[in-house]
Amino acid sequence: MCSQGFDTWIVEVRGAGLSIRDSGPKSQPPSEALISKFVSVIDDNANGVPLLEKQSVMMTDSGSESEISVVSRDSTGELPLDEPQLVTKLTDAFLRLAETLSGYLNDGQLMVVSSKFLDRISELLGDARLSDRFNEVKGSISGLLKTRETSAIAAQIRELSQRLVNIIEDGQRSVSPQLFDLQERLSATIEDFQKQLDLIVTYNWDFDNYLEEDIPAAMEYIKLESKPKDGRVLAIGHSMGGILLYAMISRCAFRGMKSGLAAMVTLASSVDYTSSKSSLKLLLPLADPAQALNVPVVPLGALLAAAYPLASRPPYVLSWLNPQISAQDMMHPELLRKLVLNNFCTIPAKLILQLTTAFREGGLRDRTCTFSYKDQLHKCNVPVLALAGDQDLICPPEAVYDTVKLIPEHLVTYKVFGKPDGPHYGHYDLVGGRLAIDEIYPCIIEFLSKHDQLCSD
Repeated sequence: MCSQGFDTWIVEVRGAGLSIRDSGPKSQPPSEALISKFVSVIDDNANGVPLLEKQSVMMTDSGSESEISVVSRDSTGELPLDEPQLVTKLTDAFLRLAETLSGYLNDGQLMVVSSKFLDRISELLGDARLSDRFNEVKGSISGLLKTRETSAIAAQIRELSQRLVNIIEDGQRSVSPQLFDLQERLSATIEDFQKQLDLIVTYNWDFDNYLEEDIPAAMEYIKLESKPKDGRVLAIGHSMGGILLYAMISRCAFRGMKSGLAAMVTLASSVDYTSSKSSLKLLLPLADPAQALNVPVVPLGALLAAAYPLASRPPYVLSWLNPQISAQDMMHPELLRKLVLNNFCTIPAKLILQLTTAFREGGLRDRTCTFSYKDQLHKCNVPVLALAGDQDLICPPEAVYDTVKLIPEHLVTYKVFGKPDGPHYGHYDLVGGRLAIDEIYPCIIEFLSKHDQLCSD
């Protein structure tokens, strides 16, 4: 695209590629949180395909690092009996649970998560008498957490935490060997819980954060630098990058706003996967709210890097992995290796929770589940080129078409690449396959050149 005269930028949303966490004040406006150079190619995995060597940095304000309190041991190595310290730690854990997960999970999900933490504590109590007393306090704490007004319930939470520690102390004085190290195990349980909450705070963003903050900030910066005559840009999005583009034009149509796009291209993208056999349906179990603490993040990059040798070498234990990325013999082996080892990032559970709505009736929804991004696509006024790969297991052609058919017919062009006898296109072949430069890129450039010319005219 650069060689065709396009001013080309790469956007990397928070948590991906070269984006970094903002360590400055939270009041910093989004437009000032962008440093150096970005793309009109909106791709959540853009760093896997080295289109340009320009450095791209997006800074975010998605939360500050949290501190974890530490319980010190005495010279004998035993945990000292320190009720006030345990009370403080337990109180902080409950209050952080209410604060951290407020807006992250709905009321029912919050109760599942808090109940899971309380069950961990309950498991430490083997004595029936202690368990009965604990269950009474557990019910009171659960009731308070439902209010989510942490400033108002802090004193009550502290009082209930004191009662819990008193129960623990009674167990500590018991002759039962099972309860001898009860206080120490409680402290370890709280610290483990705090660490999981810290992960949620650190990776505290979802799809709507990308849509409402990252992409508008990037577009604002690009327009300031490139100064397009009509104030609009051309955009390309692969996979979730394309989903972001669909969501953007849908949201703008609903609000009666201009999208700022002159034309857009999506590759292997859809906002509704319900009728397809997408392999991403394997992520649905992770949307169970009970897993929000067990799996606060999914280290996809590390998992794929570890799995790659088992997929690419005999005895090919994970031979199913490569077809998820590329059709057979379609991508150069060295590029495929680099893609797997470098392209993928850690995914917040919060993001997965929202993306899994794309596999349910009504398609992808906003974080409140009250707005369906497919419902407004019929009002779209942006020309769209939608491309699909014939052997894309992640976003099959039928999933792409389920979104395409919602857009006004005169504005959308739909193409499936791949032939019955080969060559075939997998999910990443549309951007990095052997034939992409000869078949895919010219198609995209022709489409965008046409609409760039219309804008100029």
